Amino acid sequence: MYPVSEVFLQAVQENTRRYYWSGRITTTKGTTYEFGANDIVKGSGYISSQCCGSTEIELGTVYAAEMGITLLSDIDRYTLEDALVELFYHLRLSDGTFEEVPMGIFEVSEANRNIKTLELKAYDFMLRFDKSFNGFETIGTVFDFVNLCSKACKVEMAQSQADYEAMPNGTELLSIYTENDIETYRDVLYYVGQVLGGFFCINREGKLELRKYGNEPVMELETKHRFTSSFSDFITRYTAVSSTNMKTETAEYYHLDPDDGLTMNLGVNPLLQFGLKETREQLCMNILNDLSVVDYVPFDSETTGNPALDLGDVIRFKGGQADENRISAITSMQCKIGGKHTLKGVGKNPRLAHAKSKNDKNISGLLNQIIDNKEAGKIGIHTFTNASSFTVGESDVKIISIEFAPNEAVMAQFFGSVIVGVNADQVERSVVARGDVVIPSVEVTEKVEEVLPEEENGTESEVTGSEDGGVATGDASEGGISEEPKVIGNTKEQMLSVEMPVVWKEDGQVVVHFTFEFNGNIIEIHQPEDTWHSGKHSIMLYYPIEDLVANYRNIFNVYARATGGTVTVNTGDCLAAIMGQSMGAGEAWDGEIRLEETIKKVKIGGMLQMAAVDENITWKIDELVKRTYSDVVHGRFGIGAFAMPVER
Repeated sequence: MYPVSEVFLQAVQENTRRYYWSGRITTTKGTTYEFGANDIVKGSGYISSQCCGSTEIELGTVYAAEMGITLLSDIDRYTLEDALVELFYHLRLSDGTFEEVPMGIFEVSEANRNIKTLELKAYDFMLRFDKSFNGFETIGTVFDFVNLCSKACKVEMAQSQADYEAMPNGTELLSIYTENDIETYRDVLYYVGQVLGGFFCINREGKLELRKYGNEPVMELETKHRFTSSFSDFITRYTAVSSTNMKTETAEYYHLDPDDGLTMNLGVNPLLQFGLKETREQLCMNILNDLSVVDYVPFDSETTGNPALDLGDVIRFKGGQADENRISAITSMQCKIGGKHTLKGVGKNPRLAHAKSKNDKNISGLLNQIIDNKEAGKIGIHTFTNASSFTVGESDVKIISIEFAPNEAVMAQFFGSVIVGVNADQVERSVVARGDVVIPSVEVTEKVEEVLPEEENGTESEVTGSEDGGVATGDASEGGISEEPKVIGNTKEQMLSVEMPVVWKEDGQVVVHFTFEFNGNIIEIHQPEDTWHSGKHSIMLYYPIEDLVANYRNIFNVYARATGGTVTVNTGDCLAAIMGQSMGAGEAWDGEIRLEETIKKVKIGGMLQMAAVDENITWKIDELVKRTYSDVVHGRFGIGAFAMPVER
């Protein structure tokens, strides 16, 4: 952790804070440009760094930090080649003053000019070590190797000779044997970092610094400091290391008691080859002792941010789902200017170590490639990812295409994974619904008119016309007509059988058919096929490729077609690879030119249609083996069985 004041640590953990960023650009000619918070486009700045891969803790790593920023500036971008960019974080303290924290020094690698803005991408000085290393049979201590690299690449060292000699393995004489895979000074630092049980990085002052993992937390992150967080249900710890001895071609295994954790495989380290067995054992045990402090819970969290944190810092999480009794180490981070601070700690599950026996551990560090300066015998992998999306219908669509060339007559294997989005056509379904209907009994009545008798005085009832044109009678007491219901019969309960057609639409199924093509020939014996409803689906593809010709370029294509709907393959949803021995990493162009032209259906009149026209023109020349020459041009087309040929 960068040394800051206690007041800074208190202010950075408050619920609210006031801060701003600033920076300085220095060109190779010494011109300086200052910029402040108002010059930085909001949301554009970031600093990203890491000391491990994405899955597990590593030793000896030499990762470079990356910085990106967009400025409202009119600086000439052509003057910024290899210019230095320095960033600073300013936090307001409780007394009203601001404390400044340097955030690193970076060298500009890209400078892009927009209308009003300047986009910069830069890396720290670790890239300077990507220079060719020509030191053979070199002997010295770890300080001698680091000092040699620093002087050759013009990067200052953050630690002195006394600091290196105080470390385990710091005073041992090490040597590099002649036959090694060291290519750059960065490779030398990698192997030195392994011997010292740590990793190298460029600190905020632009100096080369060796850091080690510890077990003392530098700060605690409570729930209020985290936007999101996730923690693994296991603890990463190491109890063994293995190192391959080139002379005996065996892995030497060293462990602690009890040996119930992970094994760190150091592989073939050129600095651990010479010397007595006891010396190599002492070197490896010193590495293991430094590594044994690793007892971390892997995590991933977005926090309010503390710019003073560095790679390798140990932190403790409190509150929420965090285990307050455990610690974690920062292995990667991304600090956004004016935004969130993303922290991550990787680690491997120790339970996976129990799946291997001790014998498996001993041989796990053996040579993972054939020791040969030639490419013969090496396992090669050619990969493919679709850079554009596809829509597959009833016609064949090429979704995968891989070119490869073996150096020997060997066998290769094709593997593929395709994620498809299926949109099935609606299909109409119909059935005849049958059932019994019960009709209950009903009583039938009828209204009957009855004439009332006249009174004894013999007077007649008075009949007058009503306003609505009807007839109105006089008082019923004086005689007239009345209506009464009368039962005339009833129906019995009956049961009837009824049939009714029912029609509806539902999601159909799409049949997706895959076809393999090898060097222009369709493989008939194996054509995978699957049937899906609408939605997201995936399929695994495999095919062994036998009888390959040495030094001959091959093309393996995969086509797809669908019936009953359409299928979409988004960008990046096709992952494929061809793996085999003696695969050439990059073969030369063999002179083949391929042209393809497709014309959609053309209507002629109102009845006739001409199918798509395909035109293929191919030239092939000899390279390492005899090749055939072909020239195919389709120039005449017949329409139907009665029309005359049409020239095109």
